[in-house]
Amino acid sequence: MPKMKTHRGSSKRFKVTGTGIIRYRKAWQNHRRRKSDQNLRMLGRLQAAPHSELRHLRQALPYQ
Repeated sequence: MPKMKTHRGSSKRFKVTGTGIIRYRKAWQNHRRRKSDQNLRMLGRLQAAPHSELRHLRQALPYQ
């Protein structure tokens, strides 16, 4: 059976933690002029991937 290929775009956008949670960075972080400090703090945290997308992400990142 051939090796599965990692989707390169997904590997750059998503990270898998040691416990297997898939995390990603939120959007809207560029051009920070009119955003409040509270909003920027919330945007700076890594977000866990939604459960509905986990099956697709695990296929795209087989060796992560």
